[in-house]
Amino acid sequence: MEECGVDQVTLALLDAANDKDPQVQEQVRKSLLTLGKQQPDVVLNMCQDYLVKHPKLVASHRVVILQTIELVVKSSISEVSYPRIKSIISLASDEMTRSKEVVPDWQQAASNILVAVGNKHINDIMEEILSRFQPGVLPHFFVVQTLASLSDSNVYGMVPFLNAILGTMLPMLGMAKQDNMKWVFSSALAHFCESILEYLANLDKAPDPTVRKDTFSSEVYAAYDILFLSWLQSREAKLRLSVVEALGFMSHLLARDKLEEQLPKLIPTILSLYKKNPEHYVISKSLCQVLDASVNMGSRVLETQMDTLLLALHQQVCVPVDYSNPPTVKNHNEVLRCFTILATTFHDRLLVFVLQKLENSNERNRVGSLAVLRHLINSSASIMEPKKLLILASVRQPLSDHSNKVKKMLVQVISAMAHHGYLELEGGDQLVRFIVQHCALPDTVPRGEVTDEALRSMCDSTLHLFTTTVGQLTDVLWPMLVGYLTPLQYSSATTPLCKSLILLANKKRAAQEPGYIIDFGADGTSLPTPQVLMIRLWVNAAFPFRCRNHGAPSLSLLLALAPSFHANAEQVWQREIPELLASLEEPTAENFQKKQWDECLLKLLSGTLVALDDDRWCCELAAQATRYLPTYNNALEEKSFLYKCIGVTLQRCHNKEVVKKQLQDVLISARHTDAIERAGVAMGVGLCASSHLDGTLAKLDEFGKSDAFKKASGIFGLLKDKSEVDVEKMKSTLILCYGYVALHAPEDQILPRMDTDILRNISKHFNTKVLGIKVETKDLTLKLSLIQSVGLIAKAISSGAGRQGYLFTRKQELMGVMMDFIKAEPNDAMRTPVRHLAMTTCANLINLDPPLAESETFDVLRTCLNGMFALPPVDAADRAKDEESLEPQQKQVLYSESFTALHELLRNVLAKDLSPDGLQMAFKHIECWLSSGQEHERERAVWTMLDMLRFYLDKLIVKNMVTFHNLGALLGRLAPRCTDPLASVRKGAVSCIYTLLHIQLRYEGFALDYSDDTVESLIDLREKLSNPDHTVLYKTCSDLTKIISKRLPQQQLNTLLFMLFEGLVDSQSNCARASSVILNTLLKSRGAGLQDLVPEILEVLHIRLQVISEEQVKVGVAQAVLILASQHLQTVINTLISYPLPFDSWSCEMWIALGADSTIASQIMEMLVEKLAVMVPYVDRKESMLRPGQTKVATSPPLAMTCALRELMMNGQSAEAVLSLFTPLFCALLVRVGSSVGVQVPKDFNSNSLSPDRKRGTTANVDVCGVAVDALRILLARAQLEDVVNRLDQEGAWEQIRDPQQHISGVTLLSRAMAKLSGPRLPAIVENLSPCLNSTYECQRTTITAFFSELLNHHVVTELMMMDVLMNSMMERISDPCSTVRMLAIRGLGNIAVGSPEKVNKYAKELLAAMSSGMEEKDDPGKRITLEAMSGLSKVLLYLDQKNVHLLVVYIFMKIKPFLENDNDEIRCASIMLLGNLSKFGCGEPVFKDQIHSVLVSLLLHLTDPSLQVVKACKYAMRVCAPVVGSERISGMFQKHIHEDKALHYGEFINDLTKYIVQDFPGMLNFYHITVLQFFKSNWAEIRASAAMFIGFLLGNLPMDLFTHINMGSVTKGLVMLLQDPDPMVRVKAAEAMGQFH
Repeated sequence: MEECGVDQVTLALLDAANDKDPQVQEQVRKSLLTLGKQQPDVVLNMCQDYLVKHPKLVASHRVVILQTIELVVKSSISEVSYPRIKSIISLASDEMTRSKEVVPDWQQAASNILVAVGNKHINDIMEEILSRFQPGVLPHFFVVQTLASLSDSNVYGMVPFLNAILGTMLPMLGMAKQDNMKWVFSSALAHFCESILEYLANLDKAPDPTVRKDTFSSEVYAAYDILFLSWLQSREAKLRLSVVEALGFMSHLLARDKLEEQLPKLIPTILSLYKKNPEHYVISKSLCQVLDASVNMGSRVLETQMDTLLLALHQQVCVPVDYSNPPTVKNHNEVLRCFTILATTFHDRLLVFVLQKLENSNERNRVGSLAVLRHLINSSASIMEPKKLLILASVRQPLSDHSNKVKKMLVQVISAMAHHGYLELEGGDQLVRFIVQHCALPDTVPRGEVTDEALRSMCDSTLHLFTTTVGQLTDVLWPMLVGYLTPLQYSSATTPLCKSLILLANKKRAAQEPGYIIDFGADGTSLPTPQVLMIRLWVNAAFPFRCRNHGAPSLSLLLALAPSFHANAEQVWQREIPELLASLEEPTAENFQKKQWDECLLKLLSGTLVALDDDRWCCELAAQATRYLPTYNNALEEKSFLYKCIGVTLQRCHNKEVVKKQLQDVLISARHTDAIERAGVAMGVGLCASSHLDGTLAKLDEFGKSDAFKKASGIFGLLKDKSEVDVEKMKSTLILCYGYVALHAPEDQILPRMDTDILRNISKHFNTKVLGIKVETKDLTLKLSLIQSVGLIAKAISSGAGRQGYLFTRKQELMGVMMDFIKAEPNDAMRTPVRHLAMTTCANLINLDPPLAESETFDVLRTCLNGMFALPPVDAADRAKDEESLEPQQKQVLYSESFTALHELLRNVLAKDLSPDGLQMAFKHIECWLSSGQEHERERAVWTMLDMLRFYLDKLIVKNMVTFHNLGALLGRLAPRCTDPLASVRKGAVSCIYTLLHIQLRYEGFALDYSDDTVESLIDLREKLSNPDHTVLYKTCSDLTKIISKRLPQQQLNTLLFMLFEGLVDSQSNCARASSVILNTLLKSRGAGLQDLVPEILEVLHIRLQVISEEQVKVGVAQAVLILASQHLQTVINTLISYPLPFDSWSCEMWIALGADSTIASQIMEMLVEKLAVMVPYVDRKESMLRPGQTKVATSPPLAMTCALRELMMNGQSAEAVLSLFTPLFCALLVRVGSSVGVQVPKDFNSNSLSPDRKRGTTANVDVCGVAVDALRILLARAQLEDVVNRLDQEGAWEQIRDPQQHISGVTLLSRAMAKLSGPRLPAIVENLSPCLNSTYECQRTTITAFFSELLNHHVVTELMMMDVLMNSMMERISDPCSTVRMLAIRGLGNIAVGSPEKVNKYAKELLAAMSSGMEEKDDPGKRITLEAMSGLSKVLLYLDQKNVHLLVVYIFMKIKPFLENDNDEIRCASIMLLGNLSKFGCGEPVFKDQIHSVLVSLLLHLTDPSLQVVKACKYAMRVCAPVVGSERISGMFQKHIHEDKALHYGEFINDLTKYIVQDFPGMLNFYHITVLQFFKSNWAEIRASAAMFIGFLLGNLPMDLFTHINMGSVTKGLVMLLQDPDPMVRVKAAEAMGQFH
């Protein structure tokens, strides 16, 4: 019986083996393999018979079956009987050779069978194969192919046959005329030779260790002769490659004399193939084998082929390697291997060839030659040893190549040479220089395969490698690398050079080598002087983040080389440099403090020179530094710092002649056209003057009188190469020099000479009579130098200890010049530092005596403030020409410095008159800018004001009681700014008020350290303004008002109010809001008799709200409405209710304001609720005379009242009123919602409006139901039912309530939320709503019934004793004329079982009657009532007593059974759930047990139902029905594995279940399998697939003695039918089921 079943199933699977779906094909193959592993003989026999009986089967089908045979043989060859093996060999051989034409897939599959069998039965295979491999007859293609494959898979089994095979094959070679046969013969010969070589290489493991190479030599040579002389000439590329591959393997097996004889022909022939074939790997591999065989046997002929060989191999190695294409990589490696093989015998010739090729400048040629050279240096080190000098000399030429590819390969060659001792030899230094040169490559735009950055990084790594891992290079690199630090072209290499030198220095110092201290002047070296090296490293350190962060390495190298510079340098550097290095660890280029860093370095330089105590060394340093200046002509910031270093050095020089000489050189060689260099020269000269004032002034005077300042041609001899120098720029340098001389010179020496030696010379060079006659200069450079120089002079005078009594007589005149400079600057941009420098100079000048007149001070303030505040923002685009505009970063710095100078000037002015009047004088220039429409102008004004006030408070000393008379005016301007849109303005304004109130406290007589809590609270307010929301702004303004009103004197209140009224129309809405809030707070306590003006005031406020864009300002104005309504309620309500619908946003704000007072809100709500209860909600109107049907149209009065309620409750302060009236409000709005669903807006919307201009409502904007829903939602929120609101929001209930299609679902969600989260409110709501169930409006009955129906779902109904009322209401609604209401009533009755299960038996009779009638409902087209009845009954059954249901169990079961296969998912789910719930009433009843077994198969199969809800229902039903099934094991399985929320491994589950069914219910097997077969025709593919699995596992687990219960014909027929199912998933499962037939 079993064999019969396996035969039929195997046959069906074989029929389906060529299914169009790949997954089905794969499953069929797996099933066949599964069956084959269990019964290999049977399955192999079936496969064999199938192929025999279907000789015309399509090739693809035959291939699948042959592949199946191969798999079965591979997996179970030991279990297959010998006769079957013989039969399979015969079949495969026949399939393979049946067609004389080559059919690759089919014949390859047959060949694979023979190879698989050959791994164990080689003799039988060879017997069969050799029978088809007869002498004199050309064999089939795949016979030869099979022999080749066998030699690969079974080397030890095949090699003993190869001699005979070769003997038979040789004559056949001449018979092969077609290329495919030649290909297969040559391929087989390659495999045979490879197998022989493997066999010979492992003779210790071979079965016959006597086998020798010469055993095969003659046959191989005979084959070689044919392949080489004839086949290799073929035009077919594939054949040529196959032949050449075979020749490569054959070369190892040829006799020595034969190979020697063939080489002159073989090698050129192989080389010629490179041109004929695009794929070169096989050729190179074969050539490599030939060369290896030739070299191993010591060929002499090979030398004659060297020229040709080397040329061809060189061409190959020059081909670019594509690393994404593996064959090209393999070819490259094979070619390099050829060079290695040749190098062992022909090293001289090979090297000469490679080095000659290196001279060719072609990029590909050089890259390839260098690759060979690198390979030889690494792989043939001992052979290359005598050739090192030759190689070194030859590598020099490519060093000048411009190609980055060549350079990259060259770096790799140099690296290899370094590791093998080349660089220590003569000429090695040139290779080191090459590496250093390319460490200095600049950043460029990436282009080409090898970018400059990649090459530079590679050289960095190589240099580091030389230093750390190539020990023998230490003496080569030290101190040679030092010489690369000072030339400008190696600047970018400084960092890697320093790091390498530091490593080398530390290594030498640790080893105490004598060469550690560098002899800079040693013969044969090209090192810089120690002074030049020190200068270079010092300047590097000044710019630590340039040239790849060379600052820290430069400092570290200074410390490492300290003894080499000077014996006394190490001590001071060891103390100072580590601290400098530590300070560089944290900063970045962005936050680096450059000025402080420069000061530290100059201080260290000065300290170093003091410590050296060597005037000669110091003078030499100054001279060398001066000579080194041109190095930095293209790096002016570095050059400027070097000038400072020269100045510091000259300070420490005692030789005055040297000082004069260096000053002369500096002044003459300087490039005066550049501002940075001019400043550097001036600072250097100034620093020198601190020690050599007389000499410096003399040299400046001498230079000023020289021919350099004459535009005649006579200056050319003096100013070498400076024929184009602008004399004005040189004057600028001199003027600046005098300024810095004044700043740095000793105070006691400079003050007496200020007029005679400093100012006189400055005026002379600026203009002939600049201080006598006011002459404008057009030269900006000269102007800036004058401003800076005057500022430096003023700074020098004001900082001098001896300035008391010193009158600077030129002060007013110079101030006037500065003002003229500022006025001349354009207002639309800041492009020059004129403002900054001029204000800085004025700030210094203003402190000097004599003082300015009041009018002069006024002019200074107006000019400076207007000149700065009117500037555009720093990030504004500059409309100037490109050459005039600044970079963003430059502009940012210039702005910052200019405002700092302005604040300093204002402080100095204020310090001259520290009084309210003095403050007012400055404030009146700032006042107009505070309310500017431009953010940046307001920000500048506020922070400038704050800076002044803080300075005023800090410097204030109150000696007499003085009135701070302008406090009110200042507060009135500043208070609105506390809510400015710009956060910085807000903070600044609060800080100003805080400072003002502190000033007032001081004027009131309080001590400086007195702390007023009210004033101090402003600090907290300021912190809250960082990112305020509307609430914070309200609270801030309120608190600010309290603070101001408490501290403000009464006499200044009028001034403050006047300013605040102006603030209401401030250009910034936030500031207008602040004004309104402050005013409301003040006016609240001063109510006036405005009753006659209330309508007009409301109208004005309504209009004003329309022009205010800021929402919070509207709220502030609307608050005034409440202030009015608190005294004039009736007038306010009558006015507002008359406004048109829909209420505009300004009307809404007014209604919202009324909700702030709970008493007022309660009165309004009571009135509206009473009117809503008696008004008609809508009227039915006929849409058109042409269209049938009517439309519900809303009536206007209740709609307006609903809108009013909604807006009223929007105010959070209406919560108290809402809580007191919650029940009537909730019921009224719920009924209103029900009355509004699907209701239209009337066309004559605002016909009752007060005035014609009010009739402007837009009906399209009004959602009748939406208004009521919004009001209901707001009501719940205001009644502190946030949990209810949040839940409804999350569930999308509000949208559902609005939607006529989802209204019931939305009301259900509302009822559920109220029952769960607001139970105590429900009794009053139910009592209030019950009368509405008898409403004439069907929509109202539907809404209330839906609400009550869901309430019954919750136990709160019983707890609050509402059950009887709701039960009676539902029973009454069962007979409602509306089917929707009837459905909801049945749903509510079913919900009793969930909400109050203890009441189920009390109402058992009524509930069962209602559910029964619902299941038999006739007027139920959508089966909604039936569905509710089943679902309800399912719930009720859980709690009914046995006595109430016992007699109805089978009746109900029979009623629901037809619904199990219903197409509706919900009905199917409900019926399965009801079935499960019935089970508890059937325990112990044989009739019920039979009923459960009758549906068990259905439940099991629906575990894979497409509906997840049905799957869950099945799991539930099976768990609860488990005890009724009658099997403890099955019941245990259900309980253990079936869980509603856990995934089920269906296949394993059904497999185990069928075992228990077989064991526990053998008598029902016939019933079960017939039932399952019925589901083979199910509408759902998932069910059909599950049925196939079920039957497969059932039969797979069936003992032989029970097969009589199964109709195998029907089963097999059914599975075969499923194998043809349109759904591939079903076919897969059917095939899988068939795999169980073992």
